[in-house]
Amino acid sequence: MTPECSLFKDLNVSRETFSRLTTYVDLVKRWNPKINLVSRNSLSEIWERHIRDSAQVYRSADEFKSWVDLGSGGGFPGMVCAIMAADESPRARFSLVESDQRKSAFLRSVARECGLDCKVISKRIEAVDGLDADIISARALADLRTLLSFCDRHLSKNGTALLPKGANWKKELGEAREEWNFDAEPITSLTEPQAVILKIKGVSRG
Repeated sequence: MTPECSLFKDLNVSRETFSRLTTYVDLVKRWNPKINLVSRNSLSEIWERHIRDSAQVYRSADEFKSWVDLGSGGGFPGMVCAIMAADESPRARFSLVESDQRKSAFLRSVARECGLDCKVISKRIEAVDGLDADIISARALADLRTLLSFCDRHLSKNGTALLPKGANWKKELGEAREEWNFDAEPITSLTEPQAVILKIKGVSRG
């Protein structure tokens, strides 16, 4: 079974969603030589390493009306989540924050080609007014302590942060608790057994 078919089966996405994801992957491959959206080594495994890895973040979310992805880069996980929500939660609002102008242009191109009502904010995270998001996601952006400072600024009072972390997640968790109060539920990654998605709520300064 191809990675594409595996994703289609495992995550039970609609044919329309699968078509949008395929369009997205094609755009990543077309733009990548110019602006390095993903590493050259991972490009050949994009469905498993990036699409499926991002899709599991979406599947970890509770009900939401607004989703903010921080440091979106090539759109993982934010654009994948926006694509999945287009069919499953069409009224949800997505905002992708990316300071790099070229990557922002890429994200806008994906939104246009995939028919998504997705806002791309081309500013540094610290320069954006509080976004009051129900869900915040961020992948490979910063250490947990720093991410929680972003969440404190942009997450709604009852919101949830979904933060993929690698094998050192326990160490990051301990360091973050020195400065922040929060509840964290680790969800084992489907694509890397030692990695998790940290589902975080109740963020406040310690």
